[in-house]
Amino acid sequence: MRTKTNTLLPLFVVAGICLLPARGQEKPNAAQPADLSVYDVSREVTLIGTVREFIPYAPAAPLGAHAVLQTAAGAVDVHLGDVRFLAANQFSIKSGDTLRIIGEQLTYGRGTQFVARIVQKATQLLVVRSIRGIPLLYMAPRNATATRADGAGS
Repeated sequence: MRTKTNTLLPLFVVAGICLLPARGQEKPNAAQPADLSVYDVSREVTLIGTVREFIPYAPAAPLGAHAVLQTAAGAVDVHLGDVRFLAANQFSIKSGDTLRIIGEQLTYGRGTQFVARIVQKATQLLVVRSIRGIPLLYMAPRNATATRADGAGS
């Protein structure tokens, strides 16, 4: 029995060392600047303004729908995500509409881009991004009458 205990003891010591908390790990410093390339709901702001221009398909990145919103502080280009997602949710935007947008300004490429998470027009409200800032996607409905490759469904 003694030899079995002696061979298992080093294994338990190594396992115990691996389970100890690591020392010397740096804790985030509150004085460090925030990473503005990652969406953070704690930094969200609300914009209220009138749509000067609605661009369903932006010709340059970030691709997708954009609204140029005239606010009290000036014009803001707001990324809204996929125009098909807006249309699938019967959310239309046109020049002259008043919008309330919750989102945040993020670094994008060599500049910045205001990205919307929630868009409101009158009493209609649409969430266009997850709380992690990922645009919600349009999912095309399945065609119930489509024929399957195996011949079923016709």
